[in-house]
Amino acid sequence: MEKIAAADNLNNNGEIQETINYYKTATTEDLCKRAASLCETIHGKDIILRGLIEFTNYCDQDCLYCGIRKSNSNAVRYRIDEDEIIKTVATGYNAGLRTFVLQGGEDSFYTSDKICRILEQIKKITEYNASVTLSIGVKSREDYKRFKEAGADRYLIRFETSDPKLYQKIKVNSSFERRITAIRDIRELGYEAGSGYMTGLPGETEEIRINNALLCKELDLDMVGVGPFIPSNNTPLAASPQMPLEHTIRATALLRLLLPKAHIPATTAAGTVDPLGREKMVKAGANVLMPNITPVELKKHYLIYSGKICLDENGSAIINDLALRMASIDRKITFSRGTALRFL
Repeated sequence: MEKIAAADNLNNNGEIQETINYYKTATTEDLCKRAASLCETIHGKDIILRGLIEFTNYCDQDCLYCGIRKSNSNAVRYRIDEDEIIKTVATGYNAGLRTFVLQGGEDSFYTSDKICRILEQIKKITEYNASVTLSIGVKSREDYKRFKEAGADRYLIRFETSDPKLYQKIKVNSSFERRITAIRDIRELGYEAGSGYMTGLPGETEEIRINNALLCKELDLDMVGVGPFIPSNNTPLAASPQMPLEHTIRATALLRLLLPKAHIPATTAAGTVDPLGREKMVKAGANVLMPNITPVELKKHYLIYSGKICLDENGSAIINDLALRMASIDRKITFSRGTALRFL
């Protein structure tokens, strides 16, 4: 069979359908080999590092799957103040990182003014040599515009499932349509646009999994994060079954075939489900790792799911471990900014 995707994103319905047909019939091994080969053709063997800072675990939302949902009274809440955020970025920057992800619950304490001030300081201390991703939920288009002007390069809003009915069940008091509009807004405003989803949610079907990937294709994303649903203590879905990681591995490969140029992280959640989960995602076409550089004394409280790994390690130790892990599968980490190919 001819290679499905060239070194550009698929551009017509025939190619897309051919890819879906291949996904449905291929073994996981063959699917991953094809995706990994395509990834190497376009992105090489480099695995981009992005320093993750989980700066608040307060959240105004009450998603059924999430350990930091506002109704979880057992969560130990924290907020990192502005000076500490800047200090954490500076430490990461001095260690070589050139891209940072500021992630938190949808915490109204961090006003747009505060976020803009943090962005401006990060740009200043990194001499405008680092990229910044925000992952702080649904905001107004005007807020996104302000964040972009203050220095945000990328914005990540995961939709979690493409099925509106399932979305409404797991993300109460949240609008699927509003979330998709927000993703379109950030792309129109010139961000590197990111989104993604979970695999293995209660009530999910194979059709939904395929539609998840197709929605990412429709949104023409620059970054796509996919990871397994992991039941979290103190949530309504705590007793739900853990589905096989293979769903996530196959999703990674399908995303790579549909969006060859996209940056796709090998997620910590995959490493939580399987000790070699991140390696398996890279071998299925992922090309990004996100070492958690949140201060060690706080990261143990950002428990969006149970059993999360790397909670007792500092950023340097995690980076060293990831370098060894990637070398074991013939990949190498890079500290480059990892700008989306669409912008180069």
